[in-house]
Amino acid sequence: MENRIAETLKILTEEDKVACETVRISENEPAFNKKLLFIESYGCQMNFADSEIVASVMREAGFATTSDVDNADLIFLNTCAIRDNAEQRVRTRLRQLNVIKKKKPGTLIGVLGCMAERLKAKLLEEEKMVDIVTGPDAYRDLPRLVEEAETGQKGVNVFLSREETYADISPIRLNSNGVTALVSIMRGCDNMCSFCVVPMTRGRERSRDPFSIVKEAQDLFDDGYKEVTLLGQNVDSYKWQAPNSVTAISTNVDNGTLETQVNFAQLLEMVAQISPELRVRFSTSHPKDITDEVLHTIKKYDNICKYIHLPAQHGNSRVLEMMNRTYNREWYLERIDSIRRILGDECAISHDMIAGFCSETEEEHQDSLSLLEYVRFDFGYMFAYSERPGTLAAKKYADDIPADIKQRRLAEIIDIQQRISLERNQKLIGTVQKVLVENTSKRSVNDFTGRSDQNKRVIFPRENFKVGDYVDVLITDTTAATLRGYAVEKVPVS
Repeated sequence: MENRIAETLKILTEEDKVACETVRISENEPAFNKKLLFIESYGCQMNFADSEIVASVMREAGFATTSDVDNADLIFLNTCAIRDNAEQRVRTRLRQLNVIKKKKPGTLIGVLGCMAERLKAKLLEEEKMVDIVTGPDAYRDLPRLVEEAETGQKGVNVFLSREETYADISPIRLNSNGVTALVSIMRGCDNMCSFCVVPMTRGRERSRDPFSIVKEAQDLFDDGYKEVTLLGQNVDSYKWQAPNSVTAISTNVDNGTLETQVNFAQLLEMVAQISPELRVRFSTSHPKDITDEVLHTIKKYDNICKYIHLPAQHGNSRVLEMMNRTYNREWYLERIDSIRRILGDECAISHDMIAGFCSETEEEHQDSLSLLEYVRFDFGYMFAYSERPGTLAAKKYADDIPADIKQRRLAEIIDIQQRISLERNQKLIGTVQKVLVENTSKRSVNDFTGRSDQNKRVIFPRENFKVGDYVDVLITDTTAATLRGYAVEKVPVS
């Protein structure tokens, strides 16, 4: 059943500009006289995974998804609050949706996710067309809130939970390729970074039990999926403690080790052991928590992708302390050195970097540039600092770097990263990369696109391959963002 659902649903993706401004919308599924639900999701992979939970909850309430917002009975915007641009984009979208609501007065509009959690009062008072406001921990309550809104009342639930993980809900896969899937392993965040709203919008950190995670990944593999990405705000701090009723869990099939608690390295191994044909990715890591145990687990299993997203945020220790990142420049570089020592230079590393944080000097900005040069990241997500109301930084520090200086510093970061990305990719010319075919290329129906083990986008002639195949591709050309090549038969080393 789940496999048939995956074949009828998909998400449409706009050009990915930056991570937190990506937008995805639901597409049509057979309605069978059901009410129609349109979901538009903004932001990070966690939001997209949450939309799959919402789709599942609302299916049980008698709704089918649609890509046609004009015909929808219920419209959900699953929002991101990490940057002001994302919030302004949602406000603009709400004004556009008001036109639809005037033409079709029975249409209900709901704002979900991080922006709903942060701006409940403003959304209800200023955006008069909003009928439902629901935080990330209240999606089980959506059917009741919709019923409430249908009577003319506002449906509101933004309470944060210390327990909710949605472990028992089978997400409806809103990604049509049937190859890659997101698996949420934890929710919330305990890292009080001074610039970040996530702890306030998603609550405290809690880990989902490993039984349900492994089962979800196993079910996906049985349905033909070839890759899962384990998601959490900080996956390295995943820790599950067995309740009193469960005395132990086997975390290692090879030696039968029994544990009363499971950390991230052990969970990673459990998922990797499902099948060598199932690729395993994870996001996001935190420099203070990623351990050598995790790195050795990655090395041990060929199907755990050799790619780590390790946000730096800045290259200067004083600024990192102001950001409350709980590590300094030296700590971060030691973690990078460990990755290179254990996994080698071929392991791809990406980053987040903020330009123009409060009181940042020109010399401190140069420390971020030198960090890029030292680490030689494969790619990154780079932003000018955007003050978020309610955060520690907004309360304690003046946003005192002029906009033009922020933008100039950001441009310098981007320029260096673009150059390094191209140089890193050029080193792969002449090598053979194992690529998982995900889709037809947007530019040519004669080409396939997929990703390598190191999370590099690869385009190559489709020949007789199909989506879901692993293909060995000889890399012949590259840009800073995309590799090109053609399929070859990989000759085993004797």
